[in-house]
Amino acid sequence: MAVTANAGAVGCAARPSRRVLRGVGAVFAGLLVNAVLSSATDEVLRAAGVFPPMEQTMSDALFALATAYRTVFGIAGCYVAARLAPHRPMLHALWLGGVGLALCLVGVAVAWSQGPGFGPLWYPLLLCVTVLPCAWVGGRLVEHSRVR
Repeated sequence: MAVTANAGAVGCAARPSRRVLRGVGAVFAGLLVNAVLSSATDEVLRAAGVFPPMEQTMSDALFALATAYRTVFGIAGCYVAARLAPHRPMLHALWLGGVGLALCLVGVAVAWSQGPGFGPLWYPLLLCVTVLPCAWVGGRLVEHSRVR
């Protein structure tokens, strides 16, 4: 009888850690979706001649284009994180938004230290401003689809 009680306790203790791993996996999957889509789009636009080669600075209009599709891909990544979340989808989308904000702040620091040759400072700042609203929209889309 004691073995059964212990087995139940072990199974119960294992469940939260499995949920944590699934939650971390969901956030990582959302981050991966965002990174792959953004990088692939950058390369396609570079190959098509829309973006200049890596060693050349882009115009403000091209940085605006990059901001637009990164906003859409940010929403998509947060949607994936929320959709795969084992529970509380909005929280997982916002966790990914927090990771994105940290990465954007690194981008601001790099752009600040590298000067204008790295690109306009408004670009990483704008990404910092949009990342949490994108996370909220991605999470809200999942919540809305689950209500129906």
